[in-house]
Amino acid sequence: MNRTRRAITLGLAAATCATFALSSHAQAPARELIVASSATYAPFAFENKDKQIVGFDIDIINAIAKQQGLKIKIVNTPFTGIFGALNNGDVDLVISGVTINEKRKQSYDFTPPYFAARQLIAVPKSSTVASLKDLKGKKIAVVSASTADDIASREFGKTSPDIRRFESTPLIISELAGGGVDAAMGDNGVIAYRVSQTPGLKTVDDKSFPEEGFGIVVKKGDKALLDKLTAGLAAIRADGSYATIYKKWFNKEPDAR
Repeated sequence: MNRTRRAITLGLAAATCATFALSSHAQAPARELIVASSATYAPFAFENKDKQIVGFDIDIINAIAKQQGLKIKIVNTPFTGIFGALNNGDVDLVISGVTINEKRKQSYDFTPPYFAARQLIAVPKSSTVASLKDLKGKKIAVVSASTADDIASREFGKTSPDIRRFESTPLIISELAGGGVDAAMGDNGVIAYRVSQTPGLKTVDDKSFPEEGFGIVVKKGDKALLDKLTAGLAAIRADGSYATIYKKWFNKEPDAR
């Protein structure tokens, strides 16, 4: 009888410990996910007067995180170092106007597109440039490792001395405005925004540029996180949150998709 009681007591103690362990695990706080975004990319991500990172990308990732119950922290990361930070495990995901293309898909996983974009050229108002082809022999500013860098490198040669690479969009527009280059090229949303803020410049829309999609980036094979982000994006599109955010930053309704 004593042995039986002892066995029952030990069994109950073990069950209690197991229940406590499961309860503690269930109540453990979710790990904070570090989100990299380059805050030099208005209106997608930029610092406001209070040094807070704001913009379309920021509102989108916050809405997705809220919908999926994710805890996130957004870190301002230069675009030139954004993929290195993801590779090294310093960040968990990237949202920074990153174009989805076949080359990047070999190394990273992407959500479906959350924004449709095309490349856009900025030039002085006096310029006669009408297309990418017209930039041959002219000095072109691009953000290093961007889609514009890829396009210019394919068109004019990766080692062309006419391709000038910079860390951010404000820098390429500043270089153009200062006469250091003949043109600047980048994603239409941000180039149009910067040109609207800079007297003496205009944009050139080359219709040969294909439509591109911006996606949220995670490490290759991080299916659990990718699935949550993809589900969250679909949910905010369905409940109208996406359209509200889009209209806030671009003053128009998003294209039907």
